[in-house]
Amino acid sequence: MLRGVLTEKHPNQAVVDVGGVGYDVTIPVSTYAHLPDAGSEVRLRIHTHVREDALALYGFLTLDEKALFEKLISVSGIGPKMAMAVLSGIPVVDLIASIRRGEVERLVRIPGVGKKTAERMVLELRDKMPAPSGEEPAAAAGAPSAALTVVEQDVLSALLNLGCARPAAEAAVRKARVGGLLRRRMPSSSRCSGGRSNWYVKLKTNARSGAGFRRTPT
Repeated sequence: MLRGVLTEKHPNQAVVDVGGVGYDVTIPVSTYAHLPDAGSEVRLRIHTHVREDALALYGFLTLDEKALFEKLISVSGIGPKMAMAVLSGIPVVDLIASIRRGEVERLVRIPGVGKKTAERMVLELRDKMPAPSGEEPAAAAGAPSAALTVVEQDVLSALLNLGCARPAAEAAVRKARVGGLLRRRMPSSSRCSGGRSNWYVKLKTNARSGAGFRRTPT
């Protein structure tokens, strides 16, 4: 936490005077929009980024902004500068929702974010994002929100290829986990191109029953 007098503020920068020493802090637009006027006291939550040639301070008004920034820089290929650009390019609530829903096409609208970066954000962060207000968590209340196993990921991929929307497919896979339908190995009949085993039929039925089912053109 950095507490002092705000002497300057810009859309990507704030200068805070603490005991006569000015600290240059990089901030996102979301923090800038809620800063008080220059000359007022301010408190910023600080992430300190240490490099071989420099020490940089990144500041946020809220704990949620700071936590999201630290999640973003954990993604391969995303550094502090890119993370700040992401936080400045889309409201936090919309960013969380887009990552959880796998909305790559929305993420690439953020300046500086390409398709590969957006896909990595979804892949590495979607299970770590909190549910936005009004949206149910991915896991049922009281149930562990563990990441999908290798088998479950394979099944999810199969359902997506069949035309199921991702939210419905994920819900079907997690429901199958709770019901014990998925085992350490898929039934041998599922490896045969000519047949369909019970687990396949049940999963597809569960996914089809979701509001997000769609048929992919062939």
